[in-house]
Amino acid sequence: MKTVTSIKQFRQIRKTLGTSKLGFVPTMGALHQGHISLLERSVGECDVTVLSIFLNPTQFNNPDDLKTYPITLQEDLEKAAQAGVDVVLLPEYDEIYSDNFRFQVNENNFSKQLCGAHRDGHFTGVLTIVMKLLNIVKAEKAYFGEKDYQQFQLIKDMADAFFIDAEIVGCETIREADGLAMSSRNTHLKDEARALAPVLHRLISEEASDDTVAHQLKGYGFEVDYIKTIAGRRYAAAILGQVRLIDNIRLRQ
Repeated sequence: MKTVTSIKQFRQIRKTLGTSKLGFVPTMGALHQGHISLLERSVGECDVTVLSIFLNPTQFNNPDDLKTYPITLQEDLEKAAQAGVDVVLLPEYDEIYSDNFRFQVNENNFSKQLCGAHRDGHFTGVLTIVMKLLNIVKAEKAYFGEKDYQQFQLIKDMADAFFIDAEIVGCETIREADGLAMSSRNTHLKDEARALAPVLHRLISEEASDDTVAHQLKGYGFEVDYIKTIAGRRYAAAILGQVRLIDNIRLRQ
């Protein structure tokens, strides 16, 4: 497994791959089994798999959230090697944002709803960094988890709108045994909150109205940002302790 920090060096490596089918998994690090499932799918479907680890500050609307985001680089590299990753890209901030974030990718509809209504500028940061990384890596397939389905849909739509060659592949949400969607931020849950957290997935999976689910969650002590169904998918975001949890499910017809 090769590890590179220079975009120029990565592009040199990319030229040597020729017609190899390349899969790409962009992450912010703190890899868990959800990330590993994306890497394993890429390894299974592509000739070469690239993992990027870049803690992207432009998508954090809360500076404290950025400060407390877990950093586990050595463990991440070990997990990547075990999963069969070929190249790990660890770009530097000054190279990624040599324009000082002067150029941005904005979406003016879906990104203003759900998480976008509560996290000002979040999706601008997400779409901008993903656009940059897709242009650097030039993968045939890029893999994203469906836990943040709004993010996945926005990235997929962006790739279509800008004629990006990479196929944006959505992968099933990986859950703990008790149903909690895996997330790097779950490590911040204290014991009592961690025991309660699976209630979010359980309640949004029930055949009840969005308002009913929100009311029930508040009764358990969640601070609800939203419970909203759009096009047959129920989206949820709620704060438990100091941790913001998101989830979504496809509702039964």
